[in-house]
Amino acid sequence: MRPRWLQSVHRAWMLYHLADPHFAFLYEPPPDGEWVALDCETTGLDMHRDQIISIGAVRIVGNRLLTSQRLELLVRPERALKAAAVRVHRLRESDVAQGMDPEHAMRRLLEFVGSRPLVGYYLEFDVAMLNREIWPLLGVRLPQPKIDVSAMYYDFKNRQLPAHERGGTIDLRFTTMMNQLDLPLRDAHDALNDAVMAGLAFIKLRCLLAAR
Repeated sequence: MRPRWLQSVHRAWMLYHLADPHFAFLYEPPPDGEWVALDCETTGLDMHRDQIISIGAVRIVGNRLLTSQRLELLVRPERALKAAAVRVHRLRESDVAQGMDPEHAMRRLLEFVGSRPLVGYYLEFDVAMLNREIWPLLGVRLPQPKIDVSAMYYDFKNRQLPAHERGGTIDLRFTTMMNQLDLPLRDAHDALNDAVMAGLAFIKLRCLLAAR
């Protein structure tokens, strides 16, 4: 963890580069014991060419997933949807045509998240896609801490192994993880559903890791 003085210097540096001072709240200390579970659906898996078409986010407070405090957005892409992607997320051209433009969607998301840490399953991809949209808007990337539930699950399962077997391969597939944690599965590849399931996994893994 950075020393406090270094945190202050870093915050001042990032605020200096923030294109829109309205979003200075992104660098405030997060509310204690709060997170936001997040998921995005995209036109494909190419971080450089594909685009976000839906965003789901839900707040976590302590050990509660607050589905009443959620965000569900459709985003209008600039390019046509690929047939293979439509088969996965089931969003059609006519659906996303009603979505908001990416800049408006990013502003809505940032207002919802605030400075809360982000939680997700293989979160790196979602964050990379979001940063592509946020960078031109703000001149910075998402500054919040990021917590990947797949890494938490690996740590939990790894600790259960005998010492000589630790560090090996563990099945990190989403369905496997949810079944092993005895958590309900919703329809996958729906941004809000995936965010809710990632949030439930985070809450349970946080408790299990603390107990051990």
